[in-house]
Parts: sequence; C-alpha cells; structure tokens
Amino acid sequence: MPTENKQTKLLTLVIIHQHTRVLLGMKKKGFGAGRWNGFGGKVESSETIEQAAIREVQEEAGITVGAIDKCGVITFEFVNEPDKQLEVHIFRATEFTGDPIETDEMKPQWFAVDEIPFKDMWVDDAYWMPLFLKGKRFRGRFLFDKPSTVDYQAKIIEHELKEA
Repeated sequence: MPTENKQTKLLTLVIIHQHTRVLLGMKKKGFGAGRWNGFGGKVESSETIEQAAIREVQEEAGITVGAIDKCGVITFEFVNEPDKQLEVHIFRATEFTGDPIETDEMKPQWFAVDEIPFKDMWVDDAYWMPLFLKGKRFRGRFLFDKPSTVDYQAKIIEHELKEA
C-alpha cells in the first residue's frame, strides 16, 4: 500500500529507559486509552519534533527529561482510514528531573524490562521494543485493521521493520 498522497500526522513517543527498567504510562483517555505506552503526542506547528517530545513527557508524567535520543520512526496505517497515516518518532530518555506523577492523561509506572506488559499495549510494541531495549535504531511500517480501543486490540494486517 503506497503512502503517497496521504494525510500524515506527526507524533512523538518517549520511553524512559534506565538499565533494567522502563517507565510507561497507562493511557486514561483519548487515542490508545486503556493501553500502556510511552509518553508522547502531537507535534504542534510552532515546535520541532524533539520539542514536542519533551513537552509531552512533562504534560503526561510531570517530569522533565534531559537529552533524548531518536531511536526509530514508525508509520502506522489503518485499513478503514486509507488516506491517513501516523508517523511516530520514538525517543529514549535515560535521565529526568522530578518524580513521575499521575495526570489527567496518563498514570506512570515502572516496569522491569523482562516484565513489560505487552498484552496490555499496542500489539506492534512487541515487534519493535526488543530493538529499542538493545539500543538499536529502526524504521518500520504497520498496517492495522482499525485502531485499538479499550475493549479491542487492533490486528496487524502487514508490517515491515528493519534496523536503520
């Protein structure tokens, strides 16, 4: 499925990764509600992708990240919305100031890397997260049947994922 002439929405995703643990957030409302995920969201027209990533972590977890490292870019498409795609820029942060707090959007929680709750995350996370945890850079594309909801886990129709 070619990606030309599609409306692309730029998004960010930041995962706090400290050695043997990762900080994820339970999404409480909106797109992806009911799933564990990293912190992120829309890139506003007045900011860079990196600025958006840092802002979203502050808004969703109440912490300020230090340097962020871009690890990957994944494009998400949905069969029921063929003219749209999500381009998600994935970052790693290892240092931050403040204590993670629950916000209106997210409830943060630390997980050991061998206890990441993949069954309660977007199904694609199990594909790219191992590369992320190994410090690899990657690019990918996932085509879903439709977006996940609290009571529905999207199904992957096709995917491509490679180290960059």
